[in-house]
Amino acid sequence: MNKKALITGASRGIGEAIARKLAKEHFDLYLTCVHSEDKLHSLACYLEEEYKVSVGAFLCDMSSHKEVERLFRHIPSLDILINNAGISYIGLLSEMSTEAWHQIINTNLSSIFYTSRKSIPLMLQKHRGQIINISSVWGDCGASMEVAYSASKGGVNSFTKALAKELAPSGIQVNAIACGLINTEMNLGLSEKERLALIDEIPADRMGNAAEVAEMAYSVLSMPSYATGQVFTIDGGWR
Repeated sequence: MNKKALITGASRGIGEAIARKLAKEHFDLYLTCVHSEDKLHSLACYLEEEYKVSVGAFLCDMSSHKEVERLFRHIPSLDILINNAGISYIGLLSEMSTEAWHQIINTNLSSIFYTSRKSIPLMLQKHRGQIINISSVWGDCGASMEVAYSASKGGVNSFTKALAKELAPSGIQVNAIACGLINTEMNLGLSEKERLALIDEIPADRMGNAAEVAEMAYSVLSMPSYATGQVFTIDGGWR
């Protein structure tokens, strides 16, 4: 029987790339997005037809605990949780609204609490499971003009390490992947000049791509059970 994986924020970018990789490796999938429902359903249909796996597509605002609870009514069994859904905010902290702050924190950090809380009992039934949280290098060193985003990803890293210690006796691994500059829609807000300036700092001399993060995620899933509580970095040697 195929293992079952939930991937949040799967309609594009890193989430879509991970969905494609896991479907290719014969995982059954539950996929979510908050806006691009048609695109998500098209992806689900393609993956089912191409790889002969089961794929469920769900519209779900991961920042809402009520919507996450409704989502899990459709998930009776789960082996893997990939917390990928996330948003960014670029601007001065002094000009950031309270609503924007809460949206960043709830989408990037509170969401992994909501999904983990619902996933853990399903994994405990099997005495095994894996959780991977998609983080950022800014969660470690912080980024100017991205204070809320950096704070949320720093929280993701600490959440990962703490939950790993809590769940290790139960055979459940919890790890994170801290991404550097990845060529996704999230970074389209950067000007060409800003992108080139960042690339100039990266030893690999380029942006990463979503498929590389997907390969990293699959590698983490393939690691021995003793590998837990880690924040693995993929950034071209940048940070």
